[in-house]
Amino acid sequence: MEGQPRAAVITPVTLAVAGIVLVAATMRGPFTSVGPLLETIRSDLRLSAVAAGALGMLPLLAFAAVSPVAPAVGRRLGLERSLGLALVVLAVGVLLRSAPGAVAPFAGTALIGIAIGLVNVLLSGLIKRDYPDRAAALTGLYTTTMGAFAMIGSGVAVPVADAAPGGWRTSLGLWVVVAVIALVAWLPRLRRPEPRPAGSADRPAGRTHWRSPLAWQLTAFMGLQSLGFYVAVSWLPTILLSTGVSMAAAGWYLALMQLTGLVASALSPPIVRRLPDQRLFTAGAAVLGVLSYLGFVVAPDLGLVWSATVGLSQGVGITLALSFFALRARDAGQAAALSGMGQSLGYLLAALGPLLFGVLHDATGGWSAPLVILAALIGVQAVVALGAGRARKVA
Repeated sequence: MEGQPRAAVITPVTLAVAGIVLVAATMRGPFTSVGPLLETIRSDLRLSAVAAGALGMLPLLAFAAVSPVAPAVGRRLGLERSLGLALVVLAVGVLLRSAPGAVAPFAGTALIGIAIGLVNVLLSGLIKRDYPDRAAALTGLYTTTMGAFAMIGSGVAVPVADAAPGGWRTSLGLWVVVAVIALVAWLPRLRRPEPRPAGSADRPAGRTHWRSPLAWQLTAFMGLQSLGFYVAVSWLPTILLSTGVSMAAAGWYLALMQLTGLVASALSPPIVRRLPDQRLFTAGAAVLGVLSYLGFVVAPDLGLVWSATVGLSQGVGITLALSFFALRARDAGQAAALSGMGQSLGYLLAALGPLLFGVLHDATGGWSAPLVILAALIGVQAVVALGAGRARKVA
């Protein structure tokens, strides 16, 4: 009998957090699993290089397009139902992407981007509403989960495609299983009335945050952090190949970057809780990124070291960027609005980053100038962190 009250208290919270973790598991794997298979997909569908590049950029552009309207969807349907709908759209998108034909992969990828774009924004608002005192810890947990499944997506895509009937279509289609499991775990939240906090959380957030300097600092930090991450994911193996690293080793270096990013995501929340604000910690992580990108220029033989330190910088950056939307908001509605603003513009910048990085390479004939410019942009991120990291609320 003594254990019954304890179970009654712990089980709902545990199940709720497990639901958040399972939703997070769907947020990157369907996207990162495409890269290793892109050449196979391109050959099978006879896509041009531009079309293949568009397939890779499409999710990021969808993130940018959906993020501004996601808070309105959350207010209209409620956070619980909106996230449930996003999981349904995700499952449909994963299946459609693996369907026969050359158009289906593009249509399915667009649906996946729309679904993940909704989750990107609304999950921050739900955490702010239900767990305001644990926002940093839960954000760290779900970003770590995202990173782990991103690694899994990259790692198993080719082996599954080689072993399974259906090849790349089966490999990409298996992500529907993760989406369905997350949806099943989310169903209990749909069957109970959604909490409606008193005060401003019940009212539309409006557009006042667009006039807030702090909100723009959060947006700039998110955008610059995302640009650095997606440039590294897109171009790091190619940069390493140009220094004499083998293709296989370059893939492992990229995996190491993601692994150290996971470690940093997991360790950041306990550190944040012990700090009066996040200015020096966040700016310091960005400075580490600056030194790492410059390291590829001045000491390319230490590429393994720079790959690891870039991952550490990015792991802290993404965790803090997402945490800021909840930490700087006054209520769940404002958290979703800030997340929508920051992620819309941030992912638009991220989508353009890899393309512009490649243009710079073609214009200069090497990687040094693009890397120096990237390091300068991450230096701007460090300066922005001094504003975004202040322990203040958006007005």
